[in-house]
Order: sequence, then structure tokens, then C-alpha cells
Amino acid sequence: MVLSDRIHSYGQQLLRRYGERVHKIALDAGMTCPNRDGSKGNGGCTFCNNDSFSPNGRTPPALREQLDSGRSAIARRTRATKFLAYFQAYTNTYAGTEKLQALYREVLAEPDIVGLSVGTRPDCVEPEVLDLLADFRAQGYEVVLELGLQSAFDETLRRVNRGHGLAEYAATAKAARQRGIPVCAHLIVGLPGEDESHYHASLDTVLDIGVDGLKLHPLHIVKHTQLAQDWQRGRYMPLGMDEYIRIASDLIERTPDHVAYHRVTGTSPRDILLAPEWASKKWSVLNGIEQELRRRDTTQGRLAGVPFEYKELRHVA
Repeated sequence: MVLSDRIHSYGQQLLRRYGERVHKIALDAGMTCPNRDGSKGNGGCTFCNNDSFSPNGRTPPALREQLDSGRSAIARRTRATKFLAYFQAYTNTYAGTEKLQALYREVLAEPDIVGLSVGTRPDCVEPEVLDLLADFRAQGYEVVLELGLQSAFDETLRRVNRGHGLAEYAATAKAARQRGIPVCAHLIVGLPGEDESHYHASLDTVLDIGVDGLKLHPLHIVKHTQLAQDWQRGRYMPLGMDEYIRIASDLIERTPDHVAYHRVTGTSPRDILLAPEWASKKWSVLNGIEQELRRRDTTQGRLAGVPFEYKELRHVA
């Protein structure tokens, strides 16, 4: 038994569509964020060190070089012939439409690239960018807009210095889906001040707004962040692996089976990860979630629509 037998995974969705595994190649287009460059704030999110997915600094190689490197790395373990260009680092719609069009067209010109997955903030997606993505989708490319919400609670978003609220997410998600662009929402389990009631409420909120995919992962404490300082001073304690596995399994059970899970955990490079130590053990976490779902004899969607018994949500100070 494997996890994909228990959940609706995006990887399996692509396999059915293209007849073979489609692998993502993570790209760094040299972007920044509005709460780093001063337009909305400075310092970025309290948990964010983009070296966690852009470890080579802020002068990335050319996109074609990154694609070649990604292909080579994947070729060492698989015979993949189709890839998805994943614009991952920082905010990948935070530029003029002409620049974005050139970036996206450059990677789509590669014959083995079947589409785009664009990671961004919900407050940095102009209507013209949505029109551009919708046009690529109309041409037959796979297109996914990945929106970093993290939590549906504005108090939490202020606490971690996101620089946007739920309203911006809702507006962008709805506008994208109205154009036929699938939306994948990112949610973090373990943000400061939150508990299980918050995680379930955030899930319910994105489902109510409308969503096509989900990325779920535990909060990591990485070097050179405000969260790292809070942890070192004893002001924040990360989740244990067993606790995360249980919570992730609860959320999966309550997610309708038409929603594709793009990820149910996440990792950071060992050289910058401070805690929790288990967050570097991707396969241990995935196996743990599969075993927990099997122990419950359950699958994604088994409890969809069943109300979660919320505790009174405690104030996020």
C-alpha cells in the first residue's frame, strides 16, 4: 500500500493525463517579494529564508541552465521525458507582464516542458497576469497558480509578517478560477499562536472559497529568520512528527476527493534547518501519514463535509 492509494495526488493526476510521470523542475527567476523590497515591508515573513528552496544565493543561473540541471538530476533516478516548470523562489508574478511573458515563454519553448506551476503571493497577481496564464492554458499547457496563503487568519498573517490578508487570497483565487486557472493553496501547520482548530478552519475556508489543489507542510525553523530567534529564546516550540502526522491525516480525511494534494509535507536543506529535526526526513513523514490513514482504514474525503468539533479559537497574540 502506498500513500497515493489513500489520497488524490497531483502526481497521479498528471500521470493519468499524460500517460507517464511528469516531474517538476524548480526554478529561480531572480524575483523578490514586496515585504522584502520595502513596498509593503522589510525582512520578509518571520519564517522565510528563501535559501530553503534557492540555496545558491540571489544570482540564479539562466533558466535554460536550471532546466538542464534539473533534467540531469531527475535522470539519475528516472527516465522522465515530460516536465513541469515550477517557478518556486520568492514571488513569481512580482514583475511587469511583458517580463513575465518572456520568462514563461522561454521555458515553454522547451519541447519536454508541458506547462507551468507559478508560486506567488495572493496580493501580487494583476488581472493582466491572470489573462496571460489563462492564454497559456488555452494553448494546451498545464498551468497551476500556487498561492501562498499559509493561514486563513489575518491575526496569524500579521504575526508572521505576511503583508496580506485573507481577502486578497479570496479575490485572487476566485479571479483565477473564473478564468479556468487551477489554484493550489499553500497551508502551514504549526504557525505561532495556532492550534488544530485554526488548521481545520483554514482548510474549511479555502474549500469554501474554491480550490483545486493543496500543499500542506509543517512549519520549519530555518537559519537567519525571526522565527529562529524566537525558537532560540524559547518563545516557539515546533510540532512533533507524530503530532504533525495525526493532524495532516485529519485534514486529508476532511478534504473532498476532487481536490488534488500536491504535497503533504515539506523539507528544507539540512544546512539551514534548525528544527524540527524530523522535517528533513521526508519519506519518514510520508510513510507515517500512509500508515496512519491505513490504521484508520480511511482515505481522502472520508470525512469531507463532517463538521470538525472546533474548540473556541484562542486569541493569536
